[in-house]
Amino acid sequence: MKTNPNVSSSRRKARRDHFQAPSSIRRNIMSAPLSKELRQQYNVRILIFWLGFGILSIDLPVISKDDEVQIVRGTNKGREGKVTSVYRLKYQIHIERITREKTSGQSVPLGIHPSNVVITKLKLDKDRENILERIKAGRELRTKGKNASK
Repeated sequence: MKTNPNVSSSRRKARRDHFQAPSSIRRNIMSAPLSKELRQQYNVRILIFWLGFGILSIDLPVISKDDEVQIVRGTNKGREGKVTSVYRLKYQIHIERITREKTSGQSVPLGIHPSNVVITKLKLDKDRENILERIKAGRELRTKGKNASK
């Protein structure tokens, strides 16, 4: 049974919302898991985003240009490369050296959904560092609170 009356369980409406989503929500949908090493290094599991209709929690960081990724699903499984572009409109990312040949002989980048890759190296800018620091500080406060109550 549906618990939230504001959310539809209709397949038709879910598909409409997915394909007509604004760029801010597409950003959250286009997230990819971190490799085990990065998860241990940054101690990040959950990123929480405020959306217009409520809070959405995501276990995965949002992928961005110049991140290094490894493909874990599909025909190119096991191949690695740097993200050259993030195509939000098509829900795809393009990775260097992952291309296909057209009949004319021209080489075009192959679009891959971010859920099919694992981030192996993050490109850290100021915003990403601030997010990681904020999450780390919150985790430390929670662990202090749990230890104090025991």
